[in-house]
Amino acid sequence: MIEDLRTLVEVESPSRDVEALTASAKAVADVIEKHLGGQAALIESPSGPHVGWSGGGEPKVLLLGHHDTVFPLGSLERRPFTVENGRATGPGVFDMLGGIVQAVHGVALLDDRSGVEILVTSDEEVGSHASRALIEERALACGAVLVFEGAAEDGAVKTGRKGCGTFEVTVRGRASHAGLEPEAGVNALVEAAHQVLDIAALGRPGAGTTVTPTVASAGTVDNVVPAEASVVVDVRVETTEEKERIESAFAALTPHLDGAEVSVRGGIGRPPMPESASAGLFALAQTLCPGLEGTAVGGGSDGNFTAALGVPTLDGLGAVGGGAHADHEYLVVDAMAQRAHLVAGLIDAIRNT
Repeated sequence: MIEDLRTLVEVESPSRDVEALTASAKAVADVIEKHLGGQAALIESPSGPHVGWSGGGEPKVLLLGHHDTVFPLGSLERRPFTVENGRATGPGVFDMLGGIVQAVHGVALLDDRSGVEILVTSDEEVGSHASRALIEERALACGAVLVFEGAAEDGAVKTGRKGCGTFEVTVRGRASHAGLEPEAGVNALVEAAHQVLDIAALGRPGAGTTVTPTVASAGTVDNVVPAEASVVVDVRVETTEEKERIESAFAALTPHLDGAEVSVRGGIGRPPMPESASAGLFALAQTLCPGLEGTAVGGGSDGNFTAALGVPTLDGLGAVGGGAHADHEYLVVDAMAQRAHLVAGLIDAIRNT
């Protein structure tokens, strides 16, 4: 398992780099074919190839992952794959190349692999726009989904996720000389400041809704009233009702200053994954692994899409470790085989229910 992980990590796979993702998809396909036989298909997309594999027979369970990572080319040179003191480190080990390896080795433990499908996509980190339809199609066909994103703290599986999305608010004003005639302008930065306060007030922590302005820009030079400003906002919601409320509120934003214009792009692209979607599968997992914990988390995954369709979905079955998207990302080596055995047990349990 460690050598397979090394193979995948050492083929860097930053999102949107189709050439790199093509090489990565081939490496994933090779690992699958080496352990499971058959042929892993490369499914072309504008975001790079997805990888699909089937054990044949009537589909019963979809093992879902992604091979794109957030790390740019060259990260491997700075942080080469290393195994030391029980931890594997390197770009993407936790999110989520380790999960792919565990999924493959879990299926390899089974003498009968019928009913099992594997789908490893190329664009999860950038919104899954080129893979969502395929994910939803295969999830509906299979009827149960196991997602191999990294585990939560202490190895807990992820039983719920917030819906998440990004909005970009653009403000247009009118430029003028800041010293000679500031009153002739419409200050887009001042208008954006009003909008930021309005937007931040949309959050409802008690309902699990967070609305966080994260990136802002405005102006050109220091003696010109800025004619344009923009604000990027991260949104997380726990319920469909809150999703609808937030999207309606952004659509209804209006300017405070005469002459200013406000426009909005974006939305909540990943619907919430309610804990009810994972309840049955989590119960099965607990019978196989007594003491296994489950938790709801704020981040989104492709499991949000499958759960929103009503397909039973359990997430966080991937690597035990931490530091996703950070330089200190790591995977606990001793947990890899345990997780693979859990995968095999879950597949058998699902096929027999």
